[in-house]
Amino acid sequence: MLKRTAATIACLLLFPMAIFAEGLRAGAAAVDITPQRLPVSMTGGFQDRLAMKVHDRQHARCLVLDDGQTRVAMVICDSCLITRDIYDEAKAAASKQTGIPVHWMLTAATHTHSAPTAVPLAQCRPDPQFVRHLTRQISNAIIEANRNVEPASIGWGTAEVPEEVSNRRWFVKPQALKPNPFGGTDDKVRMNPPRGTGLLIRPAGPVDPTVTFLSVRNASGQPLSLLANYGLHYVGGTPPGELSADYFGEFARQIASRLKAKGNFVGIMSNGASGDVNNYDFLNPRPRSEPFVRVKAVASRVADRVASAETKAAFKNELTLQMSEASLTLGVRRPDAAEVEYAKKLLAQAADPDRLTMNEVYARETLHFAETKSTVDIKLQAISIGDLAIVAIPCEVFAEVGLDIKRGSPFPTTFVIGLANGYNGYLPSPKQHELGGYETWRSRWSYLETEASTKITKSVLTQLKKLKAQP
Repeated sequence: MLKRTAATIACLLLFPMAIFAEGLRAGAAAVDITPQRLPVSMTGGFQDRLAMKVHDRQHARCLVLDDGQTRVAMVICDSCLITRDIYDEAKAAASKQTGIPVHWMLTAATHTHSAPTAVPLAQCRPDPQFVRHLTRQISNAIIEANRNVEPASIGWGTAEVPEEVSNRRWFVKPQALKPNPFGGTDDKVRMNPPRGTGLLIRPAGPVDPTVTFLSVRNASGQPLSLLANYGLHYVGGTPPGELSADYFGEFARQIASRLKAKGNFVGIMSNGASGDVNNYDFLNPRPRSEPFVRVKAVASRVADRVASAETKAAFKNELTLQMSEASLTLGVRRPDAAEVEYAKKLLAQAADPDRLTMNEVYARETLHFAETKSTVDIKLQAISIGDLAIVAIPCEVFAEVGLDIKRGSPFPTTFVIGLANGYNGYLPSPKQHELGGYETWRSRWSYLETEASTKITKSVLTQLKKLKAQP
């Protein structure tokens, strides 16, 4: 049933086919991706950190959906960042075992900052053994979830959790602005400014307080899996040197309890449009908490709201499932001659080439982009499940960009999964690029052209409209 000819697959890539359902089926699995040996590099900082302990296990959590003709796999991994080559290798291996075409697979990272390094960024270097393990386990998650497919019904809905999201980019008083790493003083906003001070003026952008969820039950009405999506960067508050899935993993545990799930239920939290959104309360800062207290508190609040909304969801066992994948070529921001010269001088004066300062790291990034290609191809996906739509973007999407996609979508309910199918850095809007600030500073974690968000939004909305137009 799942095998297609090459010509059929090519056609489906261009024209996603709507085939009326013959009864929904679904399967889920959570496969452990925790490193097999310690210590291991941890990502999320300018300088490398070593993890010496595992606080909680990290997983690749997969949900497979099938409407009788189309079978889609969605995998969310407890990792900060994962590159496209890792995902592509995992997808290819899983496709051989399951028959699911690779373009019907969505893979994404949660963006926990207490995960093992999978991508060489800043001064963090991944353990090759861990990367091989991660790749293999992502594939195994798809294979196992596919093996678990059974008759199912699906419902979806939304819950509001405004208390846990704050835009982290602020207009501040002039004395609170600092030079950027390139020697410039033209930034108009500051990321994560001092909280609870008289230096703050107003946030530079919005937040999206909505948690969207897709709930799956088996033929007996028992919870099988729940995939949620929230625009929260991560929570943090974890001690140094300890690996953790952050609130994403804690939500997976807590939602299972809220739904009174039994057996092999798989809870999943994906990262939404959160590139400029943190968990801090900037105007009325909370007292410092013990490690993992905030992680559990945020997961608990989100799980409570989702579980309450889930009881009101209408479940159906016949829906049309469609998936579209497109490639988009975008420009890369490259330095001019003066910026390259400034970077060379800064690096020549570095006291320790193995422990670079933040400015020296950005100098090295400048030299990298002086030699890189001027364009990059990214992968964009859109999925429709009845009147629910999911968009997948390989970036840390800003909240306003995600909200624009939701408003422009022809589907009544839409959510955006960020950090999906690869990693292409932050995705600020053109307006946010004008304001400057950390998320716009050119580096391998922020390098796409200033109009990238506009072009990506246009592309995914085109995909959604094509899916909506199918019979």
